[in-house]
Amino acid sequence: MTLRRLGFLSAALLTAAALTACTIETVEADDPKPATTESAGTSSGAPGGAPDGAGLPLTDAIKKIPVAEEKRTGYKRDSFKHWVDADKDGCTTRQEVLIAEAVTAPEQGARCALTGGSWVSYYDEVEVTDAKKLDIDHMVPLAEAWDSGAYGWTPERREAYANDLSAERSLVAVTAKTNRSKADRDPAEWMPPADSAACTYLVDWTATKLRWDLTADEAEQKALLERAASCADSTVTYEKAS
Repeated sequence: MTLRRLGFLSAALLTAAALTACTIETVEADDPKPATTESAGTSSGAPGGAPDGAGLPLTDAIKKIPVAEEKRTGYKRDSFKHWVDADKDGCTTRQEVLIAEAVTAPEQGARCALTGGSWVSYYDEVEVTDAKKLDIDHMVPLAEAWDSGAYGWTPERREAYANDLSAERSLVAVTAKTNRSKADRDPAEWMPPADSAACTYLVDWTATKLRWDLTADEAEQKALLERAASCADSTVTYEKAS
């Protein structure tokens, strides 16, 4: 269980007890666009291992994201190789996230096959007891990342982005329903349905953009700042990706 979710897990579990887990089969839906609380990373990007941004007020962090027009030309999902087994331990990135975010740990079988376990999808406060019914959402979707600067990256950097396990906000296990509802939309167009998720989501989105030196368009920045007004106590901690 990641530390950032402990703050709202108790409330989420109470709500989740009255809800039914999502039954949609797992697919990813962060493209194409349809017609906290505090977070902390684990990789070191600043001298002495200090975060590049440590405890920045959310509005100040948002203003650090460069504003630029989006560039969708040339985007293909397979430009971002993902769900790799980077450490060769038999578990792919997807499985690593599921293990890390489990409320009740699943059993691991051959080739890291997961059975049992339970999770709480923080976007919608739904409890899920079948890993197959969860998607792993890229906090900033792949298409949005491409639009915001990844179009100029090397294939290796795009792979690193798509499998980023060094910062807990980059990837999150959520119900397929909410992941598909989000698609590749930014916070100007989509927010998690659970009110309890709003500030955490804004922090996580902002931290990911800053971690990977991604830009925001004008509508996105405006929406982020407007929504952040109700998250006065939220701060952002991030470290630049290597």
